[in-house]
Amino acid sequence: MSSTRLALAFSAALLVPTQAPAAEVLVFAAASLRTALDDIAEQWQAETGHSVLVSYAGSSAQARQIIAGAPADIFLSASTDWMDAVQAEGLIADGMRRDLLGNALVLIAHAAAAPVTLTPALDLAAMLGDGHLAMALVDAVPAGQYGKAALQSLGLWEAVAPLVVQTDNVRAALALVALGEAPLGIVYATDARAEPAVTVLGTFPDESHPAITYPLALLTEARDPADRAFYDALQGEAARAVFERHGFVVLDQP
Repeated sequence: MSSTRLALAFSAALLVPTQAPAAEVLVFAAASLRTALDDIAEQWQAETGHSVLVSYAGSSAQARQIIAGAPADIFLSASTDWMDAVQAEGLIADGMRRDLLGNALVLIAHAAAAPVTLTPALDLAAMLGDGHLAMALVDAVPAGQYGKAALQSLGLWEAVAPLVVQTDNVRAALALVALGEAPLGIVYATDARAEPAVTVLGTFPDESHPAITYPLALLTEARDPADRAFYDALQGEAARAVFERHGFVVLDQP
């Protein structure tokens, strides 16, 4: 090949578009989001060619990990307080935080049982008998904090506190009830919906606990356009449909 033809071939090669390499988005998300978020991530990966790696745990543990330097790109918490802690450290990109979802809190049982009304008149300790009440960590994990607040509001906490078995996250509490290792548990409504081996006995009144809100944030660690793209996708119509199908309330922004 002559030098002229070689130069022309090289120039033409430079004009051929190249496919951008696939990127990986690292998401830290509340354990209660596992079922819905796995569906959303799978759909987005198929559409974009990028990959999403989701780490599920209690929001308290994840916030501490992010503050300690964990390289997460997106944080989807079950608590505004723990998101506030991350924001206070300057780890949220400017203007990249919003309240995304809402949920409800329920009392569940392993075996089929008649529904109950969650009021101060309920003898929850008697319902437990010799068993335990499964809850996420009541002083750290949002589901446990909401559950303790609800029981305190109804005047039921003091009687059942010695019978509570605490887990690292809400899905672990759900598993204890699903496996029959605890007769009753307190979890989010979406968790109960995802587990056919449990029965919902009742829903705690909204006014008995702080509003359950899931804030979403793009973190300062995010560097790749795919990170922002997935952050936006979590607020899109396709994600809304999935969240709602799994029982979450999607919060509309003013």
